[in-house]
Amino acid sequence: IYTGGTFGMMRNTVGSLVPFDFSNMVDHLPTIKNLSLNIDVIEFEKPIDSANINPEHWQLMAALIESNYQDFDGFVILHGTDTMAFSASALSFMLEGLSKPVILTGAQLPISEPRSDARENLITAIEIAAAKENGKPIVPEVAIFFDYELLRGNRSKKVESMQFDAFDSGNYPALAKAGVKIDFNRSAILSVNTEKSLSVRKKFDSSIALIKLYPGISNAYLHAVIRTEGLKALIIETYGSGNAPTDTYLLTILAEAVKKGIIVLNISQCQGGRVTQGKYETSKTLDEIGVIGGLDLTTEAAVTKLMFLLGNFPQEVVRTKVIENFAGELTI
Repeated sequence: IYTGGTFGMMRNTVGSLVPFDFSNMVDHLPTIKNLSLNIDVIEFEKPIDSANINPEHWQLMAALIESNYQDFDGFVILHGTDTMAFSASALSFMLEGLSKPVILTGAQLPISEPRSDARENLITAIEIAAAKENGKPIVPEVAIFFDYELLRGNRSKKVESMQFDAFDSGNYPALAKAGVKIDFNRSAILSVNTEKSLSVRKKFDSSIALIKLYPGISNAYLHAVIRTEGLKALIIETYGSGNAPTDTYLLTILAEAVKKGIIVLNISQCQGGRVTQGKYETSKTLDEIGVIGGLDLTTEAAVTKLMFLLGNFPQEVVRTKVIENFAGELTI
């Protein structure tokens, strides 16, 4: 499934980068013939830059997987890198009962460039999507393959814009590493019931906000965000293991939000580690006023999970479900 992004660009006669026709993919990547697989290609009607991705596109990706689910052993989604971790996280929540691989990949350099990483990323992603053991898929989950590593989609973050190792999953080990052969880390891969049928939930509610704390954050800014009309959930990116300033105004306005029924979720700014609310004095008060500790959720998983939950469950139920493990996104 080609959505757009750097991967599928080629230079035209005047040197500009334009999307190429993926229906002729084998002409650009003849090595694919050697895989001995039956591959179908579906393109978005209008390929998009991943910076423009929104829930509507997640719904389209999920719908394409749902409508083709019985006909294929696995799925590869070609996607721009900027929001790939958001899309992978969203799909992991939408595709309930998934028992086949959904592998997202892309490239830091267009496929037309001599040093492009596109070829290796795509070919290995296809191999992983097709990989079986005893007749069952080896990786029955949503994952990202990039620069020789397969990472759980809802644990991943884009961490690099100038090197090929663009993604990392600081709180979870790689699901596989591709060298001379693909070495699968089976103990890290989700175990699923392959007899369960796929159920796709497509509703999202984006009535959420995200605040990244920083020294000197203005009270006016906090006031404006938290009192946004229609706000249902707020994610605060705190320091370290969930610490926030003990500033009276911050705590007062967060308490006000909780009393109004707004879900306030505390996640860490750190790439690794987890929120342990109450470990230090600076996070104990957050616990006392009703802020939810987000454990080791990434920002990408927290954002998409809250949108997903608010779109499918009553708000009072979301408070408990947000720290339930749905698709391997957090460590309980």
